[in-house]
Formats: sequence, C-alpha cells, structure tokens
Amino acid sequence: MNQKNKAIAAVLLGNFFFGTSVIAVKHITPVFLPPMALTMVRIIVSALLFWSMYAFNPVKMGFEKKDFLRLVLCALAGIALNQSFSIRGMSLTSPIHASLLILTTPIVITFLATWFLKERLNPFKIVGFFLGISGGVLLIFSRDLSMVAGGRQSLGDVFIIMGAISYATYVVSLKPLALKYKANHILQWLFLFGLIIVLPIGWHDLASVQWIKFDLLSWICLGYVILGATFFAYQLMNYSIRVLGASVTGSFSYTQPFFGAIASMLLLNENLSLPKIAAAILIMGGVFLTNYKS
Repeated sequence: MNQKNKAIAAVLLGNFFFGTSVIAVKHITPVFLPPMALTMVRIIVSALLFWSMYAFNPVKMGFEKKDFLRLVLCALAGIALNQSFSIRGMSLTSPIHASLLILTTPIVITFLATWFLKERLNPFKIVGFFLGISGGVLLIFSRDLSMVAGGRQSLGDVFIIMGAISYATYVVSLKPLALKYKANHILQWLFLFGLIIVLPIGWHDLASVQWIKFDLLSWICLGYVILGATFFAYQLMNYSIRVLGASVTGSFSYTQPFFGAIASMLLLNENLSLPKIAAAILIMGGVFLTNYKS
C-alpha cells in the first residue's frame, strides 16, 4: 500500500471514530459527567498518553521559534475550543442536528485552505463538494425525526457550528507544522498547551464528578471517546493532513454522518432505507471526486 492509500485509510478510520463517538457522548453526558468534565478527561488522558510515548521513545527535535505561535493557535483551536464546543453541543442538541452541522467543517476548511494555503479549487473538488453536502443532507433528514432535544437545542446547534469552525481552523493551521515535524511530537505539545488552556475553566466540573455512579457501559463509552475519538483519531488525522493536504482531509468529514448512521442502525435499531443508501453513494462519490486528479 502506497503512502497516499495509507493516508486515505487513516482519514477514513479517524472520521469513523469521530462520527460514531456522538453515541458514546450522548450516553455519558450530562447524566454521568458534565460536558466540560468530559473535555477535561479527554485532554488529560491523551496528554499523559502522548508524553508517555515520548518517555519511551524520545524525539530529539525542537520547534523553531517562529512555529510556537502557530502551535499555540492549533492547541487553542483544535484541542481546547473544538473539544469544548463539540462536547457541549452534542450534550444539548439532537444527533440529527449534530451530524448536519458537522458538515460545516469541510466547507470552512476548503475556504481557509484556498485562501491561506493557496490550494487549488479545481472542478472535481467543486462537484465532489456539492455531492458530499447533498448526500450528507439526504442522509441526515432520512433519519428518525422524532429524536428531538429539549428547549436548549438551538444553543447546542451554535456550539456544534463553533466546534466545526474551530476544527477547520486547526486543520488548515496545522499543515505547515505537519510537513516539518513528526505527528506525535506535535500532538504531545498540542495536548499539553490545550490542557493549560482548559484547566482553569473545567477543573470545577471535573472535581464534581461522582465516579462511583459509572456502570460498565459508561466506562466503555468514556474509553471509546478518549482512546478512539481522541488519542488515535488525532494521530490519524495529522498523518492525513501531512500526506493529502488540508482541504482533501477536510472533505472526508462528509463520511462522519455515514458512519454515524451505520452505528445508529447497529446500536439504536434504526432501519436501512433507500434514502440512506442513496446518501451513502453520494457521500462516497463526493469523496472520490475530491481526491480525483485528471
């Protein structure tokens, strides 16, 4: 398998973790722990894991002074803000709204990458872009519309959009760093800086968690969010950004609602319907065209 195919497999697996994690998040927040406490746990454990990896395999590579500001920006946007907004939004809004609004991520990434990184927006990317959006919208609106959150759903929608914008900023800002430094070396510092940023905000919520109330399923969900949708997913996405670029990596966000729908059918007993099959075809077609080169 060549490097490009490895990167495609990596970004698909990373988006699988992101897309299916909403089910785990909805199970544990806010019943077992507040959203900000979950964000704190994700960042603390991931930071410990990355620095433990460094302790066993030290990387003798420092950052140039000019890159520290970009590193802090990535930590703020991709770790502190993205995780805080996304978890908070998922706890307030419905899975349907969360999946729909996550589709704003590739829109913002494509815009930022074209504007700041001068990545070309060719006809294939444009057509693939609209195919992916169409498939995502069709998929989301074919789901169970009875799953409606409470009166704070609008606030949750705003948080999801802010999380999507934060993650898009992270993806575009990270590319120059990803081309110069190793992924794990970047991530260990990103999560450390992210922890410093969120610690004063989330410590009170984390201290109030009653861990004794967790059952086995809740611990499994928490582990999945931390390891799958954080520790492994960020490594996979960083590798893809380095190999494929920011806009192409962002285009695979279209697959998140697809993976979320499959998980819902398996875990929430949702039925497979013709609109969902058609949406899956549109989404995968959009990803193909976005990556196609004449």
